[in-house]
Amino acid sequence: QVQLVESGGGLVQAGDSLRLSCAASGRTFSAMGWFRQAPGKEREFVAAIRWSGARTSYADAVKGRFTISRDNAKNTVYLQMNSLKPEDTAVYYCAIANVGYASSWLSEYDYWGQGTQVTVSS
Repeated sequence: QVQLVESGGGLVQAGDSLRLSCAASGRTFSAMGWFRQAPGKEREFVAAIRWSGARTSYADAVKGRFTISRDNAKNTVYLQMNSLKPEDTAVYYCAIANVGYASSWLSEYDYWGQGTQVTVSS
């Protein structure tokens, strides 16, 4: 059984940093990604990483501020978020892809965590 457990969300001020973690079990050798959903909006892609970690992809809105990484020995993927903005406020979800590349397509992810709230105040 595949399980994903996110942690690390919280309330911060604009300009602060947070690191999200996602511990995975039940499936290895898959690409993983982070998505987010703000109130009243569709879930959107944030970042993704191949199993090897050699390739990553980012949404334009977070490029240069967020960094995705993974520790395969711990089956954990991280999202380091720097220079946070109020518009980054959302529930952040990690997910496991059913493809091997760092996909930005929501439809290519078939297991999801429960989400962790990130709130950035101005």
